[in-house]
Amino acid sequence: MLDKLAKIEARYDEINRLLMEVGNDYQAAAELGKERAELEEIVDKSRQYRRLLERLDEARAMLDHESDDDLRALAETEIAEVEPQIETMEAALKALLVPKDPRDEKNVIVEIRAGTGGDEAAIFAGDLYRMYARYAENQGWKTEIMSANEIGVGGYKEIIFLLKGRGAYSRLKYESGVHRVQRVPVTESQGRIHTSTATVAVLAEVEEVDIEIPDSDIRIDVFKSAGAGGQNVQKNATAIRITHFPTGIVVACQDERSQLQNKLRAMSILRAKLYEMEEEKRRSEREEDRRSQVGSGERSEKIRTYNYPQNRVTDHRINHSVFNLPAVMEGGIEEFIEELSQRDEAERLSSSGFDEDEE
Repeated sequence: MLDKLAKIEARYDEINRLLMEVGNDYQAAAELGKERAELEEIVDKSRQYRRLLERLDEARAMLDHESDDDLRALAETEIAEVEPQIETMEAALKALLVPKDPRDEKNVIVEIRAGTGGDEAAIFAGDLYRMYARYAENQGWKTEIMSANEIGVGGYKEIIFLLKGRGAYSRLKYESGVHRVQRVPVTESQGRIHTSTATVAVLAEVEEVDIEIPDSDIRIDVFKSAGAGGQNVQKNATAIRITHFPTGIVVACQDERSQLQNKLRAMSILRAKLYEMEEEKRRSEREEDRRSQVGSGERSEKIRTYNYPQNRVTDHRINHSVFNLPAVMEGGIEEFIEELSQRDEAERLSSSGFDEDEE
């Protein structure tokens, strides 16, 4: 680890030198400044770590060579104080050295679709949307509905929305999968408990520069939006449907007022889907021998169960339950996110060559 830290510190010092020589090349200055900012935290901690190691070496040397009882006691006190600090700093540095997902700081596009269970599944999809919207509100993020297919009983067959906030993907990427609800539906007259599902897909918002879509690969159809009736029915054709020929992906947007706005929304969703497909392909190639369920977006697995009779929410990937379902549905999912994040970090540390015996 010390060798890796030394290389990072050398690059940090080189960047500082280059910034003094860059002159009026503002683009180069911006790129160097961004790289410097990304390295600053790890360089700061690396230098603190080295100072702690020096203090430990000095204390041990004193303990080995001094015969004076007071000085030996002082050395023992120093060792007892510094060793836990070194252990904490090593853990922090290992976490910083693990390659980060470049999408972590991006906004997210969340797709929720009703699964098995008819109207109850659609109502549950609506509950999940409100859960994420409330979580976003608590984080200070902005929520924008991109597309929605509502049903008459307060739910959604499908809803796609954008959550705008720094680090949104890093927090919500673990939510992809099948969510299951067990409760007595409002439509159930006999009081029987039903099991329904909804699928959640979390996609990082992708800029045009991140993925290029040739015009020849898509067909854009324009149609009239489906309104709620009366004055809300749009007379003009503003809804957009985009078909991507190579993958067969179809994206439709109709909630914006103009054709251009709907087209921009639809293209944003399509880029995110194509980027996620490429990332999943790369993940599969990298992890043929070790498939991680965290953040993989595999919808075949039921990742979480919301059991209303037992007031329980269980995440099956980490075998963790919370017995406060109303709080969870009000956006209280941070406990699950933290547990999943820690497991993900531990797995990435392991795969990066750090182990418990490494100095």
